[in-house]
Amino acid sequence: MPKIKVAVAGIGNCASMLAQGIEFYRNAEETVGLMRPELGGYKISDIEIVAAFDVNRDKVGKDLSEAIFEPNTINTVRIVDVPRTGVEVMKAPVLDGIGEYLGTKVRVSDKKDVDVVSILKESGAEILINYLPVGSFKASRFYADAALQAGCGFINCIPEFIASDASWVKKFETAGLPIIGDDNKGQLGASILSRVLANLFRERGGKVERMYQLNFGGNTDFLNLLEHSRLKFKRISKTETVQSQLPKRLEDENIHIGPSDYVPWLKSRKIANMRIEGKTFGDIPIYIDLKLDVEDKSVATGVLVDAIRCEKIALDRGTGGVLESASAYFMKFPIKQYPDWQARQMLEEFIEGKRER
Repeated sequence: MPKIKVAVAGIGNCASMLAQGIEFYRNAEETVGLMRPELGGYKISDIEIVAAFDVNRDKVGKDLSEAIFEPNTINTVRIVDVPRTGVEVMKAPVLDGIGEYLGTKVRVSDKKDVDVVSILKESGAEILINYLPVGSFKASRFYADAALQAGCGFINCIPEFIASDASWVKKFETAGLPIIGDDNKGQLGASILSRVLANLFRERGGKVERMYQLNFGGNTDFLNLLEHSRLKFKRISKTETVQSQLPKRLEDENIHIGPSDYVPWLKSRKIANMRIEGKTFGDIPIYIDLKLDVEDKSVATGVLVDAIRCEKIALDRGTGGVLESASAYFMKFPIKQYPDWQARQMLEEFIEGKRER
């Protein structure tokens, strides 16, 4: 099979795990951790990162294989050594990509900004992945526009509402390019667990009355979210992915979901504490307390590798616009929410060619 050529904006923990994962599964005999070892004829080893963009002077100018282990801002686990790639991390415009707290960790490169569109074209990139820091409103739209100009599909992994925005969807439809988004829903993370529990109540006659999900972590994503102005869309995304699974929306005062604090020694682990209070048969109370401890970027990448291959299928078929099935299954804030069982069924139909998007 031909390579799936991708470009990545934002060389942090997620990009590190993606690059490591491609190498890890290249010759792996076991396929533990994969939802689909093969998807549409493509394996994970068919994914190739051909361009990378960042603003950090400790990453810019370095080979991707070195930049993904830069210790000041990358602390995800190291699962494999990545050989030299020949892909240099390029200096992109900062825009609003660096917030107040993240700025204490990142020294911005003084190199001249590259022409992102030209680099995408020259590299042969087919798909551009947005892995910028949360709250990058202007920068995310800059890269979405660059993808359109360069003729690339776009995968928006952060809570900036682009693939769920009708005006952006129209642009990608007109260009005949696929887009998946918004905000990566982890393979086995806090959001999918909350959704499953919400659905369990609905399917078995229970009633959710109150719930919270409090998340703690030690990566720069959590550091960045200490700046509450950058937290707005993240909280909306994480809350709506659960609210959408309830038969009746909870009042705002009865649901609280989102990042809560930055604990440096946790590194890239996420601790999620969840509590659901509700009623069962006979109007009798039920209480659920649950704690999740997970390597955050591992479960994020377990979803991304499937999203990349779905986008490649769309490119092969000449399908443009939002990939509704992939967005519903892989993302927290798709253009339309579906129960996970239905989104999975839709996705299988898309992969088999029975559904256009």
